[in-house]
Amino acid sequence: MRFTDRVAIVTGAASGIGRATAKRLYDEGAALALVDRNEEALAAVADGMDRARVWYAGLDVACEDDVASCIDRVLQRFGALDVLCNNAGIAGGDYSLVSETKTAVWQQILGVNLMGVVHFTKWASRSMIERGRGAIVNTASVAGVRSGAGGNAYSASKAAVINLTMTSACDLAPWHIRVNAVCPGLIETGMTAPVFARAREQNKEDRLGYRCELRRPGRPEEVAAAIAFLASDDASYVTGQALPVDGGNTASLNLPGMKV
Repeated sequence: MRFTDRVAIVTGAASGIGRATAKRLYDEGAALALVDRNEEALAAVADGMDRARVWYAGLDVACEDDVASCIDRVLQRFGALDVLCNNAGIAGGDYSLVSETKTAVWQQILGVNLMGVVHFTKWASRSMIERGRGAIVNTASVAGVRSGAGGNAYSASKAAVINLTMTSACDLAPWHIRVNAVCPGLIETGMTAPVFARAREQNKEDRLGYRCELRRPGRPEEVAAAIAFLASDDASYVTGQALPVDGGNTASLNLPGMKV
């Protein structure tokens, strides 16, 4: 119950890692503000939870005005904000060469994956600064660490999130606000569903996750556990870090066993 009497915002909470994170924080006692473009799916996430502890809203994280309004509504509803989990993101499905990637694709992906984090960090941190404490956890990706895990725009957006995690951690440390990130590897979520579906159709399910040392894909709950750690007082001396949750993928050259 590390989050008893604490208020947490989880963006991208309608599915995948965001949904698992919301459930993890709720089970550990948090009051939740859940955000996603899919308000109907958010209602399903909140179903069965104590409505006194849960509030949700559909919005586009790329719209700063909507984000600022959301923070105001959360503060009105709960009176405080302790934790922000910036999880909302899109893959875009674009794997074109950098010479061919359309500007609109860059703008769309950077708008959600990077500027969504910027907007929520900007407005949430103002409340945290007033209180002199807080924890922010951003969902980046192994695609932001090395190539081969996403398209150009997606990978660049996640690399930017990692760097923003470091710079904002330095900015906010004087007010005891910690900022960290997780870098998931291959996790089965709605975003990666086409990858898993294609592998199963081709009877290559055993190849999923073969490029990481643990030889398997991860589960949303495994990433949620890392997010909960970084958001909790158990990580009270951890800030400015990007933690891979990738089965060892970034620890190797994507050739499992080569070191043996």
